[in-house]
Amino acid sequence: MIGVRKSSHGLLFALSLFSLGAFALAPFWGSESLSFFAVWQDGASTDAQIFFDLRLPRALLAWLAGGALAVCGAVMQTLLRNGLATPFTLGVSAAGSFGAFLLLAFPALAILGSHGPRVASLLFALAELGLVLAIARRAKRPDALLLAGVTLNFLFGAAVLLVRFLADPFRLASLDRWMMGSLDTIGFQTPLSLIPWLVIPLFYLLRHTTTLDHLAFDTQLASARGVQTHAMRRNLLIAVGIMTAAIVANTGPIGFIGLLAPHAIRPFSGMRHARLLPASWMLGSGFLILADAASRSITMQNTHGVLPVGILTALLGGPFFLWILFRKN
Repeated sequence: MIGVRKSSHGLLFALSLFSLGAFALAPFWGSESLSFFAVWQDGASTDAQIFFDLRLPRALLAWLAGGALAVCGAVMQTLLRNGLATPFTLGVSAAGSFGAFLLLAFPALAILGSHGPRVASLLFALAELGLVLAIARRAKRPDALLLAGVTLNFLFGAAVLLVRFLADPFRLASLDRWMMGSLDTIGFQTPLSLIPWLVIPLFYLLRHTTTLDHLAFDTQLASARGVQTHAMRRNLLIAVGIMTAAIVANTGPIGFIGLLAPHAIRPFSGMRHARLLPASWMLGSGFLILADAASRSITMQNTHGVLPVGILTALLGGPFFLWILFRKN
C-alpha cells in the first residue's frame, strides 16, 4: 500500500513538472523565438510585450482549458460508463457553437459587442445541458441521458450547418475559425474570467472522488453504500457541463483532449479518481500548451495567422489514441 502511494505521488510530481514546465517554457517558443533576458530585463522591449500581452495569457488559457477538458472527459467516461465519452458527448459543444454562430453570422443580433458570441455560446450550452437532464429525468430509462445528449448533439449540429448555409459568405471564415478551436487572446482578461467557472465545479468533483469510484465500480453497490446515485450523477454532470460550456465559450470546440488524456493516464494512475483527476488535469494542460506552441510555430503557404490548435490536437491525438488501443491488446 505504501509502495502504491509512493508511485502515485511520483506520478503526480512528474506530471506536475511536465505541466508547469510546459507553461513556463512554451511562451518563449513560436514563429519568433523570444529572448529570456530581453523579457525579464527590459519590460519595455518588444519581446517583453509579446511575452506578457500575448504568449503568457495564451499559455494560461491553454493550461486551464486543457486541464478542464481532461478532467471532464475522465468524469464523463465514468458517469456514462463508456470509454468513448468526451466532454462534448451530451451536446454541450454543439449547442455552444450554435449560440456563437448566431451572433457571428448575424451581427444584427449582437448586443454585447465582441463579447456577444462568448456569452451566447455559454447560455446556449448551459440551456442545452438543462434540457438533456430534463429529458433524461422524464424518459426514465437507463440510457436516456446518453440518447438525449447524442440526439441534441445532432440537432444542434444540424442547426450550426443551417446557420452557416444562411450566413453571408464573407462571414464564413470567422465561423470556420470558431469550429477549429482557438486560444487567441490578448491580455489576461479571458483566462482570468474563466477561472471562477472552473474552480467551483472542479472543487465539487474533487470532493466527490470516492463517489465517482463507487459509480465506476457498480451503481447498485454505490446505492447500497448510501450513494444517491441519480442525484449525484445529475450534480456531477452539471459540474462537468458548466466547465465544458465555459471552455467552449472561450476557445471553441478543442477535441480529443477529453478522450485522450484519461485513457493515457489510467494505466499509470489506476481507477481511483483522487489520483486520476489531478493526473488528467496535468497531462491535458501540458499537452494543450505544447500543441498550441507547436501550432504557433507552423507557417503554411496561403494562410493567415497560426494553425488553429483544434486541428493539431486532432492530428496528434488521433494516432496516439489508436496506439493506446493497440498497446492494450
